[in-house]
Amino acid sequence: MLTSKQRAYLRGLATNESAIMQVGKGGITDNLVKTVSDALEARELIKMSVLENSEYTPRESAEALAEAVGADVVGVIGRKIILYRESEKHKKIELD
Repeated sequence: MLTSKQRAYLRGLATNESAIMQVGKGGITDNLVKTVSDALEARELIKMSVLENSEYTPRESAEALAEAVGADVVGVIGRKIILYRESEKHKKIELD
């Protein structure tokens, strides 16, 4: 579980990142979950956008994906969601 200080730090890191994936009208599929999990293993911190035609709100998408891949929701800003999961092999981000 992230502290508010860690969350704020991660939000800051994500500011300059661009969204690398989208949740669209297909919703949250097994394929999307696998792709998100792989991306988190490689990067630890990812930003995604939730399209207007998605059946999920950005908050619902963030929570469902976080639960599916074992990640933490760093933030939901507008239609963007930020997820974090510590990498087992490619650890880059140090949290105190």
